[in-house]
Amino acid sequence: MPLTRAQPAPGPEAMETVAPAVDLVLGASACCLACVFTNPLEVVKTRLQLQGELQARGTYPRHYRGFVASVVAVARADGLCGLQKGLAAGLLYQGLMNGVRFYCYSLACQAGLAQQPGGTVVAGAVAGALGAFVGSPAYLVKTQLQAQTVAAMAVGHQHPHQNVLDALGTIWRQRGLAGLWQGVGGAVPRVMVGSAAQLATFASAKAWVQEQQWLPEDSWLVALAGGMISSVAVVTVMTPFDVVSTRLYNQPVDGAGRGSGC
Repeated sequence: MPLTRAQPAPGPEAMETVAPAVDLVLGASACCLACVFTNPLEVVKTRLQLQGELQARGTYPRHYRGFVASVVAVARADGLCGLQKGLAAGLLYQGLMNGVRFYCYSLACQAGLAQQPGGTVVAGAVAGALGAFVGSPAYLVKTQLQAQTVAAMAVGHQHPHQNVLDALGTIWRQRGLAGLWQGVGGAVPRVMVGSAAQLATFASAKAWVQEQQWLPEDSWLVALAGGMISSVAVVTVMTPFDVVSTRLYNQPVDGAGRGSGC
């Protein structure tokens, strides 16, 4: 799930130049564009996180071993197009989650919350939680579609969805509205910590890059470098939550929403 956007350093001037509605559109659009390039990584990540679920180490076959080998394994099993499984659901998720996230964060900044001690972290966490809740059904479908593969390479439960609409319709018919929010309990803390880490570290990382004078001060490469440094913090804090979230989203459940084993 990309958590990327060039968030300006907190300050009255920055807050006055970007309206929340513009933040919503630009944030959602940028993250959807990034999703096209990162979705193959999401497919591989989903398979790696589901592999060996609830099984003791050494008791299950390891179809996916490391990044490069896993990319090759997915391409062989599902074709090159298989690396873009769940793309439509991923785009829907990025648009919903990041649109809400950046809109709420911008509102919090305009209200002056970011100027308070720890305000940036709090605003980022709350905005991330709201975005994760709104986008949860799309992430549920994305995870289940990305886990789909041939029986010989399957990891985790296999949901027989044909596409996004079929998945949403099937879940709705079987479990109602509540079923569309399966796994949201793992998604909210996942995005909360990731959003807080990103929004709290990007400005300082960008400022540090500028201080080093490696790149022209007004170059877009400064923001890119700051974002890459910030992403290290995001991935570090998000990964444990990400594993839990993926497994909650993909697990089979009964009519009452209880996990029925894998």
